[in-house]
Amino acid sequence: MRLAQLSLTLGFLFFAMTAANAVERPYDQASFDSALTEGRPVAVVFHADWCPTCRAQAPVLKQLMAEPDRKALTLFVADFDTELPLRKQLGVTRQSTIVVFNKGHEVARSTGDTQKEAIAALLSKANT
Repeated sequence: MRLAQLSLTLGFLFFAMTAANAVERPYDQASFDSALTEGRPVAVVFHADWCPTCRAQAPVLKQLMAEPDRKALTLFVADFDTELPLRKQLGVTRQSTIVVFNKGHEVARSTGDTQKEAIAALLSKANT
């Protein structure tokens, strides 16, 4: 019985750690700068809780970030209403904008897209 519980617990921990490989995290300038400097694949989504398009994007992004081919990608979630310096830096004027970086440089962006296939294609540009 204890062996079964231990196996179940270890299985859950393994699943949780595997899912954690793909990183979705709140935006902070130091982590963002570090990721870009290191040339890691990065995307930033400008999210607003009051935005219906952002609410539609969120579960799609979570689902896509859980896929194994995105485990190296870091997705920063920036609050559209409070991250004005980042918005200015990247020239973002609308919520629900996703900006993708590869090797420290912007390679793609999209605003208002909620289609899984289109967002998947956009995020894949971080790894090319």
